[in-house]
Amino acid sequence: MATDRLSEALDLVEVRGVLAGGIAARDGWWSRAQLSDPVKFFALVSGRARLTTDGSDEPVDLVAGDVAILTGRSWAAFEAGAEPRQEVQPETDFSTDRFASADRDTDDIVIGGSVSLNGAGSTLLLETLPPLAHIRSAGDDGDRLLAALLRLFDEATAQRPGSAFAVQQHAQIFLLELLRSYVDQSALPSSWLRLLVDERLRPALDLLHGCPGRPWGLEELARAAAMSRTTFAERFRQAAGVPPLTYLGRWRMLLAQRALRDGDAGVAALAEALGYGSESAFSTAFKRVVGESPLRYRARVRQNVTEYVRTQTP
Repeated sequence: MATDRLSEALDLVEVRGVLAGGIAARDGWWSRAQLSDPVKFFALVSGRARLTTDGSDEPVDLVAGDVAILTGRSWAAFEAGAEPRQEVQPETDFSTDRFASADRDTDDIVIGGSVSLNGAGSTLLLETLPPLAHIRSAGDDGDRLLAALLRLFDEATAQRPGSAFAVQQHAQIFLLELLRSYVDQSALPSSWLRLLVDERLRPALDLLHGCPGRPWGLEELARAAAMSRTTFAERFRQAAGVPPLTYLGRWRMLLAQRALRDGDAGVAALAEALGYGSESAFSTAFKRVVGESPLRYRARVRQNVTEYVRTQTP
């Protein structure tokens, strides 16, 4: 079975969908909220609604199954139905009577959440997404996206045993379908996501990801992709936004961060495995990209995990 490079990358950047709350309303209504998360999503489970946000020239009309991804926005507002409209406050508890009694045939139902990533993932995703992306529920991908959305909403509102765990899993599937639909519907800018879905470049990408510690040369990578050096270098830069060897350096840093978070390998062994001539060269490269030394990074992220576990323990 071929290695799934998109899944590999999403695992490295620890992408997670986090469901935060929603609105269930009918007739004329409006709502506005301040945003603090770098990447937010709003999905319309049923009905219709118009979304506006800062930095967007035109409002976006959403219908059932549509999703809007907001990147770096400070507020979002919705309105639906005829005037006069009543203000509706978003709810964070999906077990309320309002959600339990919501009728998808008559109500406008909006759910919202955030996309959680580690520091490296935030940089990668932010360079891929526009301030406002409108993903439409259309075609086969739209059907899968709507199905994932409905399963997520059903699990969040049903309050069955194990629902909290199920919501986490369904949020992941929903986020994956959302990214798939975004790739299929959008002209992607130069970014890691565009590179990962470029089939012409996949043979070269398989080499870089399969043996990241090897000193790859442009000629070898171009040959794997069945291109000339010039054509390969140009296509890779257009897809990734950076040259192949620059991308390789970034990929090595993602692997290094995961190894430092999850494993106990020494810095010297990690430097050798990732193709650096010395521990000093690796540490210098790591600090340039991440902003701190490998050992300081390991201590910080593990302390953060310890603190999180402590706060979640009754």
